[in-house]
Amino acid sequence: MQLTEKERMPRLSLGEEKNMVTQLLILNITVFILLYFIRIIYQMEDYGVPAFNRDVLSNTHVPADPMLLLQKPWTIITAQFAHIQFWDIFSNGVWLFCFGSLLQNISGHRLVVPLYIFGSLTGFAFYIAGMNLVPAFKPLVAGSGIMGAGAGVMALAVGVTVLAPNNRVFPLLMKGGMPVWVITLIYLALNGLAIFSSTEISYTSLLYTLGGAFMGYMFIAQFKRGYNWGNGINNLFFAISHLFHPKSIREARKAETPPPGASFRARTSPAPFTKVGAPSVSEQKVNEILDKINAEGMESLTPEEKETLLRASKEKSGEF
Repeated sequence: MQLTEKERMPRLSLGEEKNMVTQLLILNITVFILLYFIRIIYQMEDYGVPAFNRDVLSNTHVPADPMLLLQKPWTIITAQFAHIQFWDIFSNGVWLFCFGSLLQNISGHRLVVPLYIFGSLTGFAFYIAGMNLVPAFKPLVAGSGIMGAGAGVMALAVGVTVLAPNNRVFPLLMKGGMPVWVITLIYLALNGLAIFSSTEISYTSLLYTLGGAFMGYMFIAQFKRGYNWGNGINNLFFAISHLFHPKSIREARKAETPPPGASFRARTSPAPFTKVGAPSVSEQKVNEILDKINAEGMESLTPEEKETLLRASKEKSGEF
């Protein structure tokens, strides 16, 4: 079974259509490079960084002033993927890959993008509300704004921890592997250290990440009860990307979308398997099970399907 899982594990590849972590990483890195070169052009043309901030960043980040946000509604999209400092994109990229891959491997690819987007939007809401309601922050509203993947990554971190806190990774680094909740604690500690040890202590950025953490918990808590808040976003993206293929939209949605009310089954220790003299497992059957894993995660498999994968893996390694 380990062999079979390894073959179908989502890879960090430009050609992996359903690897949503890859798509998010590419989008964040692309926007960072674009902003970086625009700033260089401003400096080469002697406009200066202040002009870049006025012309570009002010139309990219989400402003703290709600009235200004109404004039620039597109910023709630651009700000989710915008970074201007190398260490910001580097750290967010590393943790996005870490927690996004964990979530994708546990539950399938359909939760990653919705959770990232909902976490970012909730982070913006927390930020704007805090800046305008907390007396200490009100003087900072004018000219202030927020951007970056911080809230989206925080939502993924909290979400995967709520979903499978005892799921273990890195078995080669420590006996039995490291639980997901330990990795999340390390991330929270480093994130807090980066905020409070900076020369300009920005408590306002905490509002942004707290919003992401709140949405990460709420999203996955509802998902475990059988309510997937991300279905609407997934259906919208799928419809847009298959705009000229209406027949494929219906067929793919029917094949990939879990039945209404299907609840998440928490990871448990698999039941022991009994070796029987069953016939060889067909390649078509194995491919169907692997497609189900890629779409819905390992926890969606029935005991019979898990046994089939185990037998197929042993057959390939020559044990049968």
